[in-house]
Amino acid sequence: MPDLAIQTQGLRKEFRTRRGTRVAVADLDLAVPAGGVHGFLGPNGSGKTTTIRMLLGLARPTSGTMRLLGEPVPERLPAVVDRVGAVVESPKFSPNLTGRQNLLLLSRSIGVPDTRVDAVVETVGLSGRDRDRYKAYSLGMKQRLAIAATLLKEPDLLILDEPTNGLDPAGIREIRETIRGLGASGVTVLLSSHILAEVQQVCTSATIVGHGRLLASGTVEELLGGSTAYRLVVPDQAAAREALAAAGLTVGEEDGALRVETDDPVAVTRLLGARDIWLSELSPLRADLESFFLDLTAADQEATR
Repeated sequence: MPDLAIQTQGLRKEFRTRRGTRVAVADLDLAVPAGGVHGFLGPNGSGKTTTIRMLLGLARPTSGTMRLLGEPVPERLPAVVDRVGAVVESPKFSPNLTGRQNLLLLSRSIGVPDTRVDAVVETVGLSGRDRDRYKAYSLGMKQRLAIAATLLKEPDLLILDEPTNGLDPAGIREIRETIRGLGASGVTVLLSSHILAEVQQVCTSATIVGHGRLLASGTVEELLGGSTAYRLVVPDQAAAREALAAAGLTVGEEDGALRVETDDPVAVTRLLGARDIWLSELSPLRADLESFFLDLTAADQEATR
């Protein structure tokens, strides 16, 4: 098994309510590989934030085991906490101080040299705006400053819980670029989010949960599967359809073009060329993470009714 930044086995969290016991996390086995960006996905109320809070020692599990960077937690959390950064709730900064001044206060309180402030400001893309007052920051800039604060101690693992909530498209793009850069630099990022299109652009692997249970986990490529369908644009669709069907291929329609099921696109090109039918487009049709997520969670909803 590859090195894991986060590992849980049989993790369970129950809450007592007036109506009885509510299970928020149900025997969850979570495996987050070291390095890259790992998406932690699920509908609202699926147990993502509860899981993160347990990993960080903010909530106590009912049962099960957890490890961060190889250390059992919460028992060994003090030994590993300096290697873990997290943005779980809205950060508290002094509104009348600049972004840089806020970071300097934090860096000096934890014994980090001032030069780290320059480094993290550049990492999150706040260079040139770090001397503006915090109260003048956009939501996206505030989130980037929060991420900068967690990077002061150079963590090996960064946990982000819905970092793009409430952001406009420009802010989402800024956070996306920051996260992508962190993953490329060697930091392991656990990204909890419901914006699936954004997650697919930055994540190398993902875990999907529903009702506190594991529904699927793996690399994004493994979850979506290899592409066996292609979009064909040809001048004579009827002739192309007839030729492909005669060769035993499944042919349908895709946004005004043809869709063919095949694992050998070169053979399709050769087949049509032999019939003097020339392609103007042959492109793979890839499943997207959002569709996969919606299908999976819909099936889970049906199964738990």
